[in-house]
Amino acid sequence: MRTSREVTVIGGGVVGYTCAHRLARAGHEVTVITADPPGRTTSAVAAAVWFPYEAGPADAVLRWGAESLRAFTALAADPRTGVSLRRGLVLHRTPEPDLWWTAAVPAAETVVDGLPAGVVSATRCTLPVIDMGRYLGWLVAEAGVRTVVGEVRDLAEVPGPVVVAAGLRSGGLVGDDGLVPVRGQVVRVANPGLTDWLIDDDNPAGLTYVVPRASDVVCGGTAERGERSVEPSPAVEGAILDRVRALVPALRGAPVLSRAVGLRPARPVVRLDRVVEGGRAVVSCYGHGGAGVTLSWGCAADVVALLEV
Repeated sequence: MRTSREVTVIGGGVVGYTCAHRLARAGHEVTVITADPPGRTTSAVAAAVWFPYEAGPADAVLRWGAESLRAFTALAADPRTGVSLRRGLVLHRTPEPDLWWTAAVPAAETVVDGLPAGVVSATRCTLPVIDMGRYLGWLVAEAGVRTVVGEVRDLAEVPGPVVVAAGLRSGGLVGDDGLVPVRGQVVRVANPGLTDWLIDDDNPAGLTYVVPRASDVVCGGTAERGERSVEPSPAVEGAILDRVRALVPALRGAPVLSRAVGLRPARPVVRLDRVVEGGRAVVSCYGHGGAGVTLSWGCAADVVALLEV
């Protein structure tokens, strides 16, 4: 029989609360300790179209991503979640793009006509788009767990089994110096009627994406490795808008609604493992790069399994 245990999850972003949700559903009593409220985490900045960006290893990412894709597809049936299924294009600027991620995506097809200059081909598919402003609120409420706002500086402060899912703060808690911030800046503009998303991560002028939501469009972005400033740069914003307007002319003249910066927690591979320290289990779940949302449900399933060994 499965025995209920008190479990502490450190981290109040999408990975932490998804782990908390699954642990609670498995019968555990869960407390989330978060340094920042969910709406002020890196997760809240994400454009959050399902896409395994800046995460490894490929085989595990594909498995976690496929599990999450199934979960988000089911959640799209509930308007409270902020999840919708939208069609879009991933642009390719080389003749033989690496399409490893399409193994998890049903009905992906190749497009060669009507593409922007410099684009050789594109992959068209339907993927979940997650409005993080709505989704994080739904996820926290649905998890139904205890939340404590505060920063953990030493795991000795936390009793019992613990899940470390605190993004960039995770490294200091478990002695991992391999985490690197990857700065991402976005600008949100009024939606002129767009429904399809677009990803152009090989754009020679810089990472570019356009992700329409109900009333706005998330435009990005940047991937500045090692940068820690969370202040939006007007010059960077201008360059982002130039790139997205060149690809999607309908965005010309769309008023800017807001802007934000997030620091993606990157490492060579996602760390998801279990160790025993001081007689209690410590499960690490961090280093998702730009794919925290994309991998969240799959990684959370593995966290539950590791804690129930």
